[in-house]
Amino acid sequence: MLRREFDLVLSLYQREGHGPPPDIEHHFAEMPDGPLTAAQIADVERFAVLAAEAVRAGRLTLVRCHTGLNRSALVGAQALVELGLGVPAAIDRIRQRRSPRALHNRLFVQYLETGLPAARLLAGLDA
Repeated sequence: MLRREFDLVLSLYQREGHGPPPDIEHHFAEMPDGPLTAAQIADVERFAVLAAEAVRAGRLTLVRCHTGLNRSALVGAQALVELGLGVPAAIDRIRQRRSPRALHNRLFVQYLETGLPAARLLAGLDA
């Protein structure tokens, strides 16, 4: 269980006893480590905006998934884009700070390179 070291927790994976204390702002969206639906890409966009706004406000923010390499890295990279970094720089920063293996899901890198709004529209065509 998380303690109170974060002001905001954004979870892309959930299991019993894995959440923050009830008084911590927490958002959850179920997301696979694979192809995303348009709605799931919209959740990535929403979480990235929440993370970027929290960082701008000086709030300590945790973005997490099961292993911390793909889903949370996708949100983190998009949050960095929201904060003004270019996509290649955002991907590099995630890999430097998390792990060189972060964003090894090539599809997630393609979502970032395409731009999440365009990726969401393209994913919606399959529905």
